[in-house]
Amino acid sequence: MPASGDVPTLVVRDSNGRQLLCFLEELIPLDGHDYGLLTPVDTPVCLVRIAKDDDEEDEVIEELDAAETILSVADVVLQEHDLTLVRSAVTLTVSGELDEPEHDELEDELDDDEDDESDLYEMLIQFRVEEQDYGLYIPLDPFFVVARLKGSEAVLVEGEEFDRVQARIEAELEEREQGL
Repeated sequence: MPASGDVPTLVVRDSNGRQLLCFLEELIPLDGHDYGLLTPVDTPVCLVRIAKDDDEEDEVIEELDAAETILSVADVVLQEHDLTLVRSAVTLTVSGELDEPEHDELEDELDDDEDDESDLYEMLIQFRVEEQDYGLYIPLDPFFVVARLKGSEAVLVEGEEFDRVQARIEAELEEREQGL
């Protein structure tokens, strides 16, 4: 349902049956299929193992199934801030009212960091599990999802299909942008 007449939303399902509620940003017809470029309604986050010393680098944890204990602690910490961690399709998301960072604060944080990668994320929370620090980070760049639309359903485009259509979708979007 459209949120107050704005952008329509769709539920995207992945191959594991997990769901992610998204806004439909662009509709792209290719090869007789309609593809949607979508953005999550809730805030996407990634789980990061924070390095113990300066010699190491922070590590994004990709394999979330093995991190359930860590995610359970993140759940509790988020609940203290009236936020909820959602194990969605494609990415973890956080639902609830997030405070938007002040632009000056964000700039100061980014200027303080020497690591270029840190410029891509903002820390939402930090917590400790078994003597190891972890954080949930919000990507600062827009987070897009590609899905194949069929009627009222949206199926996440993954693997070979994604490899096949990604460049063509990007070219179509670039062409639309130049046409504006």
